[in-house]
Amino acid sequence: MIHPTTARVLAAELPGRIGESIELRGWLHRRRALKSVTFLVLRDRSGLAQVVAAEGEADVPEETVLRVRGTVTANPQAPNGVELTSPVVEVLSGLAEAPPFGLYRPTVQAALPVILDGAPVTLRHPRLAAPHRISAASVAGFRATLDGLGFTEIQTPKVVSSATESGADVFALDWFGRPAYLAQSPQFFKQAMVGVFERVYETGPVFRAEPHDTARHLAQYTSLDAELGFIADHRDVMAVVREAVAGMAESVAARAAGAVELLAAELPVVPAEIPQIHFAEAMRLLGADEPDLAPAHERWLSEWALREHGSEFLFVVGYPMRKRPFYTHPEPGRPEYSNSFDLLFRGLELVTGGQRLHRHEDYLAALAARGESPEPYAAYLRSFAHGMPPHGGFALGLERWTARLTGADNVRRTTLFPRDLHRLTP
Repeated sequence: MIHPTTARVLAAELPGRIGESIELRGWLHRRRALKSVTFLVLRDRSGLAQVVAAEGEADVPEETVLRVRGTVTANPQAPNGVELTSPVVEVLSGLAEAPPFGLYRPTVQAALPVILDGAPVTLRHPRLAAPHRISAASVAGFRATLDGLGFTEIQTPKVVSSATESGADVFALDWFGRPAYLAQSPQFFKQAMVGVFERVYETGPVFRAEPHDTARHLAQYTSLDAELGFIADHRDVMAVVREAVAGMAESVAARAAGAVELLAAELPVVPAEIPQIHFAEAMRLLGADEPDLAPAHERWLSEWALREHGSEFLFVVGYPMRKRPFYTHPEPGRPEYSNSFDLLFRGLELVTGGQRLHRHEDYLAALAARGESPEPYAAYLRSFAHGMPPHGGFALGLERWTARLTGADNVRRTTLFPRDLHRLTP
């Protein structure tokens, strides 16, 4: 019987423990029985380790949870050049049901619905877990970068009383007998907090009840939001976006190198200054006259940026005011356009942001121009009645970022438990 207080060693630590008697704990990733010996490949959060057992030992199915004590022995043929010999194997937990496919196979042939339906077990496959390791490293990089720029992290409500944050559809719910809605973004809250902390950011879920059924849309996704005060205009916000994206890429390289290598992901080089193009000029190049960019336009402009500027990133600035929320600051001298932007990355809109209005009277005028009453926005407008600095911000979709990094054909491959038009489980 293995002593319960024995210190656990991770698979990745074995090369530095040759000759020592240690204990591994993890899942039986693969069992290969030969004539005189059985090879057990154990998987833990750090990687794989090979265990050399006697014939017939540990005759249990893959994914059984094991505790194994043995001697670390050098073997160039084994993972990381080491293996565990003379093992004592103990089963910690068995299986009541087999996985939907072999998690030990190097590639995944299963269809996306099979993967998503069985997520609690299918995501154990190293290739399916890798995007989520990259996602986690990205969030860490976002936080570290904004912390370094003097931002304060905030957490805002995800249940709100008003459905007027944007033109997108909302999810309604019953809040102790009163109507309420799932928040479409933390926009109103983060603007209000500029009046408290000057610079704020948040990472959290947002909800959109738009009936999209595409490879790029989710009903719930993770938004990386930031808002900063005392700006000159939207270009100050774009500079922060550049730093955030660069910090995220650097964090992925440092924290998720194994996942990047496993997926052969290509991390981008973020230019010191990301190229930009005005929306009007983009329309001229595209030979189009539209109020917004279609997916095909985003792909064409990304190819143009790579060809003309050698950049996988492109800012499109000056979107028409009629396609932006009422709180967007108009472009000086061209009020039909706005001080707003989108950041395109590898053919896909990744970030939306811009300068906001900051004077109370400008908000009242903007609502009147759109024929809207200020009453539904009373709580929001109160922030501006007490003096707010010129400010702006942005929102970055985490799943889209990770999909672009990993080459995923669907954002659901970079979402742990997707929520969309059809999926509410698991």
